[in-house]
Amino acid sequence: MSVYVFGHRNPDSDSIVGAISIAYLKNQVEDEEYIPACQGEISAETEFILDKFDGKLPLLKTSVAGERVFLVDDSDSLLFQDDIKEATILGIVDHHKLGDLTTNAPLEMWVRPIGCSNSVIYEMYKFYGVEIPKNIAGMMMLAILSDTVIFKSPTCTKVDTKAVKELAQIAEVKDYKALAMKMFIVKSATDGASARSLNTRDYKAFDMNGKKVGINQLEMIDISALDDRIDEIYTDMQSMKEEEGLHTMLVLLTDIMKEGSLLICVSDDLSKVESAFNCKLENNQVWLAGVLSRKKQIVPFLQPLF
Repeated sequence: MSVYVFGHRNPDSDSIVGAISIAYLKNQVEDEEYIPACQGEISAETEFILDKFDGKLPLLKTSVAGERVFLVDDSDSLLFQDDIKEATILGIVDHHKLGDLTTNAPLEMWVRPIGCSNSVIYEMYKFYGVEIPKNIAGMMMLAILSDTVIFKSPTCTKVDTKAVKELAQIAEVKDYKALAMKMFIVKSATDGASARSLNTRDYKAFDMNGKKVGINQLEMIDISALDDRIDEIYTDMQSMKEEEGLHTMLVLLTDIMKEGSLLICVSDDLSKVESAFNCKLENNQVWLAGVLSRKKQIVPFLQPLF
């Protein structure tokens, strides 16, 4: 019986590449077949990565009841298939806080407070003594550069930077930062995108003590490209809040060059957001200097207020 490897809903590059890199590794060290999968459409950034390094799009897997699975890049049930609790979870590789998923049997876990799941996976390859193929090394390298915002994110560690440099050598990429900038240019493109597609580009839902909180993040080279669309984005956030039954929805427009984020907020209680970030919202928005990471600079400050 096969094992499906996949990441969270609205898959980002770390979750897609993580599924590919874990499946390859496991297929070298175990007798069972591991199949890379995903829960939805990939982003333009991820498509750039797959195209650059001849990566194959993982299998779409929207139901997993009765299946054996291996998870990457999160462990919150809200971020996986609706029937995830009916699957047998064999392992988790992650770099976030622990979620609410539980298992009936022991499982393999690799969880570290570093910048990217693929940095953890790189350590797994070393542990098992498995050589990384050139194309997978390139994909892993770009996934790490994406998650760490080319080393600018406060989540970035020496483990991540070392992994990128060593993976770049394997992939035979001389100027990995230049390649990463090309990737972020692709990631920043918003022409023709609807407000809903922008609001769900990197959207995650969190259960904060019984209250559902949605947080979306758009990482861009220059967020001024969306200056004339803020009202449109906000209006769609209000619709999403009602449709999803959210207490609060946040959208972070993250400018990787200015190294900060414009926070836009819709909430049943705006005071929680103001208290979390020690700020005063004006027209439901505020600039947060130095904020680049949802998992390290947003969720840990907001969740305790619930």
